[in-house]
Amino acid sequence: MNETEDQLKALSEMRDLMNRSSRFLSLSGLSGICAGVFALIGAVVAWKYLYSLNGDELYGDFDVPGSFYTFFFVDAGLVLFLSLICGWYFSNRRAKRAGVSLFDETALRMLANLFIPLATGGLFCFALLYYGVVGLIAPATLIFYGLALLNASKYTVKDIRFLGICQIVLGLISTMFIFHGLIFWAIGFGVLHIIYGTVLYFKYERV
Repeated sequence: MNETEDQLKALSEMRDLMNRSSRFLSLSGLSGICAGVFALIGAVVAWKYLYSLNGDELYGDFDVPGSFYTFFFVDAGLVLFLSLICGWYFSNRRAKRAGVSLFDETALRMLANLFIPLATGGLFCFALLYYGVVGLIAPATLIFYGLALLNASKYTVKDIRFLGICQIVLGLISTMFIFHGLIFWAIGFGVLHIIYGTVLYFKYERV
């Protein structure tokens, strides 16, 4: 009986070791929650600014002034910067507690697979902006972000795959409501990140 238990324990330890060597497991749910909160704050700030420019015509077919794009890029840049800082802090803290390196070979592979669709989507969105097809920028960001998560999911926890699918579906839905881009951004980058981060935290981090 003891011999069987030892063998099962050895197999379990071997499986954990193989899992750690092939997957980035230091991703923190708290970083997802923070990213979602920052995204919601950024969306509200952008909405208030846009409302101050257009008032009751906020959801109509109106001309968005150039100043809004400058404001939005600064707003989105701050959200991204704060999200990355929190992502690094909480993931690094989790990696230290597990006694592993944060930026190992698996993490770099995950980041590379995440970056390629993100960079492609970013260039595509700049092309949309250049040609004045601004109504599809919000859907495109959600779709390409979802594709990036799907592409990176094979190197980290499988839960990120479901987040990616949700982002893609939300992006496709938003193509039918192109004048409501901020709402879909808030749902995708805000609400879904908070839900995903909470699930991740209670499933893998809370002891």
